Amino acid sequence: MITAAAPFLMFQGKCEDALTFYAGTIPGARIVSLDRKPDGTVAMARLSVAGLEIMANDSPPVHAFDFTPSTSTFLIVDKAEDVDALAAALGEGGRLLMPPDDYGFSQRFGWAQDRFGVSWQINLP
Repeated sequence: MITAAAPFLMFQGKCEDALTFYAGTIPGARIVSLDRKPDGTVAMARLSVAGLEIMANDSPPVHAFDFTPSTSTFLIVDKAEDVDALAAALGEGGRLLMPPDDYGFSQRFGWAQDRFGVSWQINLP
């Protein structure tokens, strides 16, 4: 029996920096817990974003892969200015995959890959 499910972000040494950035950038986001390994990297952490709990850690082994934009967290906002502000903040040091605009499927939409490689879709329905 499955008792819980959550998205999981695996970083390679930047987990705490990323979660601190998200908690300071995304309104209402907060770090729920953060446990460190003896070397200071993150053994396990939990971030809450609009009630969604995201688990994260720093992977012990180094991998030849990282995040892909095809997996993202979809943020729904209530003002066009929020799309613009979040896309700008999350895209700073990363890249805008779809700059904020009206693409025909919502009032305003933006898609950013942040400086840690994690992708965020921001939508005003």
